[in-house]
Amino acid sequence: MLLSAVPDATRPLPGPTVRERVLNLNVVMTDGQLYNPATGLNDKVRLRSYNGTDVDPTKPYVSPTIEIRPGETIRVNLDNQLPADPGCAPGDHMPDKPHCFNGTNLHTHGLWVNPAGNGDNVLLSINPGVKFQYEYNVPGEHPSGTFWYHTHRHGSTALQVSSGMAGALIIRGDRLPTLKSNGDLDTIVAGMPERILVMQQIQYACRTAPSPGHPHGTIKQTIKGRYLCEPGDVGVIEDYDQFGPGSWPASGRYTSINGEVLPYFNAVQGQVERWRMIHAGVRDTISLQFFKAKPGKLTKKLRLIKSAEDEEKVIRENCGTEALPYSVVAADGLTMAAGQQTKLTTFQPGYRYDALVVFPDTAGYCVIDAQAPKAGTVNALAVSRQLLGFVNVAPGTKVTGNVGTYVTDALVANATKVIPADVQPSVIADLKAGMKLTRFVPHPTIEASEVTGTQELTFFIDVSTPDTKFEVGNTLVTADAKPYDPNRIDRALKLGGVDEWTLQSHFVSHPFHIHVNPFQIVSIIDPNGKDVSAIGSIDDAGGDVDPQYAGLKGVWKDTLWIKSLINGNSLPEGFSGIYTVKVRTRYERYIGEFVLHCHILDHEDQGMMQNVAVVLPDGNVGAPAGTPQQLQVNPHGNH
Repeated sequence: MLLSAVPDATRPLPGPTVRERVLNLNVVMTDGQLYNPATGLNDKVRLRSYNGTDVDPTKPYVSPTIEIRPGETIRVNLDNQLPADPGCAPGDHMPDKPHCFNGTNLHTHGLWVNPAGNGDNVLLSINPGVKFQYEYNVPGEHPSGTFWYHTHRHGSTALQVSSGMAGALIIRGDRLPTLKSNGDLDTIVAGMPERILVMQQIQYACRTAPSPGHPHGTIKQTIKGRYLCEPGDVGVIEDYDQFGPGSWPASGRYTSINGEVLPYFNAVQGQVERWRMIHAGVRDTISLQFFKAKPGKLTKKLRLIKSAEDEEKVIRENCGTEALPYSVVAADGLTMAAGQQTKLTTFQPGYRYDALVVFPDTAGYCVIDAQAPKAGTVNALAVSRQLLGFVNVAPGTKVTGNVGTYVTDALVANATKVIPADVQPSVIADLKAGMKLTRFVPHPTIEASEVTGTQELTFFIDVSTPDTKFEVGNTLVTADAKPYDPNRIDRALKLGGVDEWTLQSHFVSHPFHIHVNPFQIVSIIDPNGKDVSAIGSIDDAGGDVDPQYAGLKGVWKDTLWIKSLINGNSLPEGFSGIYTVKVRTRYERYIGEFVLHCHILDHEDQGMMQNVAVVLPDGNVGAPAGTPQQLQVNPHGNH
């Protein structure tokens, strides 16, 4: 994606006329191609995707970016034109077995909107032949920020998201801070060029002919296990044998950015940019770093990488060893209390981070998915580094001294121009005192005195039987965990209440995501009893130092890694391997049914999910007497 300036973020809000963003999106099978670094050629692929409003036909496997402002409405006219699917019959008698690959729906990830009816309702299945309009009425007080949307039909979520059915959703704000209210981060970064980067893991495979027991054939692989596409083959995503522990790195596929594999970006030296980064992949961790390229090395030939061993050689010979620092200023779309300078950001599936990035050198930069500590990644496996893309840097302003100070100075200069005089001194003082963004945090801190109730949650995978069960429990007792049941409401939460949640995983790690209401991180306690969420804390209970939790205390998010060192191997005596995470959340405005789940999406499809209902506190409106089973929307009207 080429660098482009943002629209003027200081223009006034619209008048009383309600503005709408309308998209007509058809769900179709799309023939296209994706670049394969192992061959230097494009592979032909046929995947489920959207076509229609703002879809780039040259990059069909990333959904169009939706941009709106608080108080506006998004309408998505979804038309499922996929072929009839016999596995998507009414009744849904196998809720935790991947199925209904041609049924679909839509989720606005991170938005604080109505979860019922034709709002952010993921308990619907929009079946082949059906047209349905989703309507998202975004409140006028909704935070601005970086969000995203994706298909969320339980049973086919991973397969469809991996096909590219996901896109960025940006809420732009121009509310200036006042003595009584906080403002939008957009106001002090106005004029800084921005990039919106949707990172996807499109795990297509070329398959053998169908055979008994393998209706979609088997995956073609090289001797070393990498996915193989031969001349005349067409890559597809048609079965869940394409997902699972270690399958992504073993496949040899590459994380794409905005529908392109190993893209080149263009930047200007010394120009502070806002990078809005979205992990829109299915299951694998991304650890983002920038390394200055060695002089004269940033050429197109770097896009030909024949093997994992070859890749490490390419990185070592062409990219430097000193990582570029940059400043993270928002997590999951919500502005942080202070910018945090880092050289590595860990993205788990569903995460978003906004960062202020400046490139000091004209040599160019390598964008790299770094090798992360095993315990901090989805697969808990050692993986080699992988290139994500490259940044060409044109001559501009030379950056001297500390990069963080340079970025702070740019923010102070903007604040001097746009922030009202009565609050300007406090805003500038905050920025100079460690890039504090106090006047731009959208939600007030939840104090212990506000808490009215508690919730507990345990993730667990039962591997004791041939049929592995992906489970969630309502307590911290392993035996309480159960697979998803569409006919069961697992939690009834009172509107207006404030809960403190305690979260654990009792078998490997999982990213926790809850719809509608974001949460604030209180503490993350490692197995030795140490809080590893404060700035500068060191999480080394797993042996290696894992940087992903440091600095998250007090941060607002909607998706969070629940780490566990329990992976089937024996642990030292007396060492539980369990991390205990505490978060707090408010239930405001919206009642209705929605879900929480693991954001490793093939885990969600196989049962690591719960139904949640926010109800009125007086009991007049509660969980319905019936069941919240996934409603089938069929062309002939049968539900």
